Amino acid sequence: MAVLHELRGAGVTLRGWRDADLAAFAAMNADPAVMTHFPAPLSRADSDAMAARVRAHFAAHGWGLWALETPALAFAGFVGLSAGTFDLPATLWPAGAPATEIGWRLATAAQGRGHATAAARLALAFAREALGLPAVVSFTALGNTPSQAVMRRLGMNRLGEFEHPRVAEGHRLRRHVLYATAWAG
Repeated sequence: MAVLHELRGAGVTLRGWRDADLAAFAAMNADPAVMTHFPAPLSRADSDAMAARVRAHFAAHGWGLWALETPALAFAGFVGLSAGTFDLPATLWPAGAPATEIGWRLATAAQGRGHATAAARLALAFAREALGLPAVVSFTALGNTPSQAVMRRLGMNRLGEFEHPRVAEGHRLRRHVLYATAWAG
C-alpha cells in the first residue's frame, strides 16, 4: 500500500518520502543538537535503514512518519504515527492494548517555529478521524522538555515515567515519560 494521505495545514505539509529527502534526513540524524535526546547520532547507513523502515510502514499501512515540508524547507524532518514497537509498562498502559505512537524529529532550522505542534495536530486528527484510533501515545527522554511541551500543547496527558527497555541501564536517557491523548479511555 502506498502513502494514501498527504496532510496540509498552515505552514506545514506532511507528505510521502522522496529519495531526495535521504541526504537531508541523514544530515539531521547526524546533527548532535538534533540527536541530544537519543543515545547517539546516526550514521548515513543507519539513517538510510531507518528511512527504509519508515517507507515499509507506509507500504503496510498507508500512513506513518510523514516527511515534513515547510515553506522554507523541502525536508524539515518527520512527524507522524507508528504502530507500537515495544510493550509499554503495564503500570502505565493496559497490557496488550494497542499503542500507536505519535512522534517527530525536526532539523535544527525547523525547530522553535511551531512546526512540530502544527504538524502533530494534523497527524492526531488523522489518527482519530480517519483511523478511528481510541488513543495515541507519545514518549520521550525525561530531559526532553521541548518535546514534552509539544505533547502538552497537543492536549496529551502525562501518564508517568518508565525505564526505556532499549536504552542501557545507567544511561542518562533511560528514564522516559509517557503521554497519551485526552480521548484515551
